[in-house]
Amino acid sequence: MLKELIKESEEKMKKSIEILRKELATLRAGRANPSILDKLMADYYGTATPVNQLANISAPEPRMLMIQPWDKTLIPVIEKAIMKSDLGLNPSSDGVIIRIAIPQLNQERRLELVKTIKKKAEDCRVSIRNIRRDSNDKFKSMEKGKIITEDETKKGQDDIQKLTDQYIKEVDHVFEAKEKEIMEI
Repeated sequence: MLKELIKESEEKMKKSIEILRKELATLRAGRANPSILDKLMADYYGTATPVNQLANISAPEPRMLMIQPWDKTLIPVIEKAIMKSDLGLNPSSDGVIIRIAIPQLNQERRLELVKTIKKKAEDCRVSIRNIRRDSNDKFKSMEKGKIITEDETKKGQDDIQKLTDQYIKEVDHVFEAKEKEIMEI
């Protein structure tokens, strides 16, 4: 019973870290990374569709993204979606491929991005702490219901605290890596 609860809590904590990694991958860090277009939607015959499902996206150079739509008639639609997005990118096409030059980030924009990732990391830490709180509440209610002993409750809470500390450290590592990537000149 305790092991299942601890395992379930660990799975939730892992999921929180995965979500943080995905969110941070979509932030532009001055280097061409196809994942910055993951949330970008284009109108595909009246349906908002992710651009990465409409085209092949690659980064042939450190500061260049190439988008090769499978249907050439989508080029203006994808260009329009990029222009409307808050990514601050200017696409150019030759009728076959859309090229996006990734501009160098200025210091002000870098600091804004660091604030954004700091907030996302803190949100993830809060999520992990909430998982700990929920688990501890379950331990206490199980103890009240005489399902487990006080010692088992204490051990379970200690195990959950160790997991919490471990995953919060991991959040810090993910944050520091992204911050370093953004602040690189």
